[in-house]
This record gives sequence, structure tokens and C-alpha cells, in this order.
Amino acid sequence: MVAVSETPATGQQAAAEELIAVDSINTYYGQSHILFDLSLSIDRGEIVALVGRNGAGKTTTLRSIMGLTAPADGTITKSGDPIQGLEPYEIRKRGISWVPEERRVFGGLTVEENLRLAANTGDRDQSDEFGEIYDRFPRLDERRDQKSGTMSGGEQQMLAIARALLGPETDILLLDEPSEGLAPQIVDDVAEIIRELNEESDVTILLVEQNAEMALELADHAYVLENGRIVHDSPATELLEDREAMESYLGVK
Repeated sequence: MVAVSETPATGQQAAAEELIAVDSINTYYGQSHILFDLSLSIDRGEIVALVGRNGAGKTTTLRSIMGLTAPADGTITKSGDPIQGLEPYEIRKRGISWVPEERRVFGGLTVEENLRLAANTGDRDQSDEFGEIYDRFPRLDERRDQKSGTMSGGEQQMLAIARALLGPETDILLLDEPSEGLAPQIVDDVAEIIRELNEESDVTILLVEQNAEMALELADHAYVLENGRIVHDSPATELLEDREAMESYLGVK
């Protein structure tokens, strides 16, 4: 089975349960200070959009949560337990999974081989374990024996998302620029996949996306990041309807 969280959503109670809390983190690349006292929170069951211009620090925020670029100070907790300072594989075991920018599938391996690596099933014949994945992503079922490097960008993005759901149970999915480089129709398909994962599988999602309108249409809550600082924090619909803020923060008219 796809290893997603089976914690049931219970209306307002679920919405009030804080899953991830990032509190005043400062993150550096070498001597370069990238994130400045950054704080945000994500409640169970939400889609939270983190938007901003190129170079604002969005990917660094995901890398900080995932332990790939550890913050110099501040705290990050998952369900109240500190995770900063843990290795990425330990954070993955805590239920946080990451879909990186540019997909990064193993192009020389088939779809099924990519999935087997994520599920850690080796060479054993356990294709039935991927039944739920193939049901959710029928295009991957059609391509299961195809080298992933020969697939379209949209198909690779589906594979990257599917791969992230295998392995340890997934409570929260960190999605980095899932629409990047995709045709408009494929962007709509990927957006629908994100919506279905959230609504049908109770996967909480932190969505980093340059396509701000797409992200805000999907999201419950939004943060705007500018030069490594949170400059706006509101319900996503509120930001989407504020055209002055959209133009000021994101250059969207």
C-alpha cells in the first residue's frame, strides 16, 4: 500500500492540530545568510503555499525542514517533537517526504525500478504493493517498463510524487516547484493530483511554487517569502483576491 498517513480527518479538530512548526530559523549556505528568523506552521490536513520571487529562499526552507541544509539556530518540530539536527533519512522516517525541484528521477531506470528503490523491495516480485500507486497514476501503469528518462516532464513529475509516497508512512509532502517546465494542460493535471492526495489520502502538503495563482487556488493558507523573510501570512484566498498584494509581492497583475 501507499504509505500515507491513516490519521483520520475530524473537521475542526484536525484543522487545529499543528503538524509542523518552524520557529525563528536562520539558515546559511557557507557565509551567505539565506533565511532570517523564519517562522511558519502547518496544520494537519492543510495545503500550505509558500510563494515568492526567484531567490527568495523557498527551496532553502524545504531543505531546512528536510535536514538537507540544517538551520544554524531556531527550532523545527513535527507533532511537537524537535527534528532539527536529524539526518534526512531520520526525518523521512518521521513522516516527512520531499519531492525535489526538477523531479530528479533515475532516468536510466524504468518506472517500476524507480518505485522499487523508494519502497526498498529489491528484486523481489512485489508489484502488487504498487497497485494503489498505479490506480492513482494510470499513466505510470502504462509506462511501468519504460525508462523514466524517456518520459515527458509531466510523467516524470507523477513518478516523483508517486516515489515520495512509498517507504515510511507519509504525513506531510514537501513539493518543490511541481509545475516547473510543464505545459498548461499538464499543470492542471498535476494540480488535480495534489488536490486528490490532500482530500482523499489525508496527506498534508507544503507547496513551493513559482506559479503563484495555481498554488493559491489549491492552498488553504499562504506565506509569502521575500529575501529570506516572511512578509505576508494569510488564508490563501485572501491573498489571491488581493491583486495589489499579488502584484507587489509576486509581480502578478
